[in-house]
Amino acid sequence: MIRETTLRSRVFDVTLLVVLLLIAFLCILPLWYTLAVSLSEKSAAAAGKVWLWPVGFNFNSYQQIIGDRSFFNSFWISIQRVVLGATITFVVTTMMAYPLSRSPREFRMRNVFMWILVFTLLFNGGLIPWYMTVKAIGLYDTIWALVLGGGVPVFNVILIVNYFRNLPKELDEAALVDGAGPWRMLITIYVPLAVPVLATVTLFTIVYHWNEFFHGLVLTSGQDHYPLQTLIQQFVVVIDASNMTEDQYKRMNELSNQTLNAAKIFIAMLPVLIVYPFLQRFFIHGITLGSVKE
Repeated sequence: MIRETTLRSRVFDVTLLVVLLLIAFLCILPLWYTLAVSLSEKSAAAAGKVWLWPVGFNFNSYQQIIGDRSFFNSFWISIQRVVLGATITFVVTTMMAYPLSRSPREFRMRNVFMWILVFTLLFNGGLIPWYMTVKAIGLYDTIWALVLGGGVPVFNVILIVNYFRNLPKELDEAALVDGAGPWRMLITIYVPLAVPVLATVTLFTIVYHWNEFFHGLVLTSGQDHYPLQTLIQQFVVVIDASNMTEDQYKRMNELSNQTLNAAKIFIAMLPVLIVYPFLQRFFIHGITLGSVKE
């Protein structure tokens, strides 16, 4: 590769670097501001004095959230939900996408099932029938209600289908000549070649299960069964001075829903920010190859 060293190319490189640094700063700024507010004192946050650095630096909001026993219980429920949900979605969407990526000659009902999938993507049965169904089959107030309710994201299935359809057909012919059946072709050929799109939809699933709070609110009976996002969503500052020591009352009085909400948001973002760098290299590749049909 020959790199230009003219003045115009250098000016372009510097300009591009400045623009990228500006975009990166604009992306990081909201996260930094949220962290600064969560570490600030109540009066400074309410007065709008917090900008790029905490005012009245303290960990009161985080101590209030983490110090609650229900926080760790909900955190564990969310971990279970993410692990089970990502695993089930990975298996089900992959097994569904493979036969749907075949031609109608190979799978005669292929077009019928594709239309059914598209219909469910555009329409749903409604909140009340969905709730009644979950309760009728005995999933209410269990981890399976949170996991199985969104276990088959149709958008993810379509991404994987299109990715499989873009793989060379000669792979199928070579595998058939060697005596491979559909299961072996899926496991040994298609899944390894589809790592980019599978990593992408897995990231989608992880983010969905980690951030979703409404199902936990509707499908569980109380705080002991809430996932983390539902617990954080319902968490507010309530001061009951009857059973408090002087130090506890002082610390609670220094809290506000504004600083507490900022702490909630930052805690909620942290796991996704940790996981994303490991999957982001597959993200664009998986989306572009899985979204365009030849």
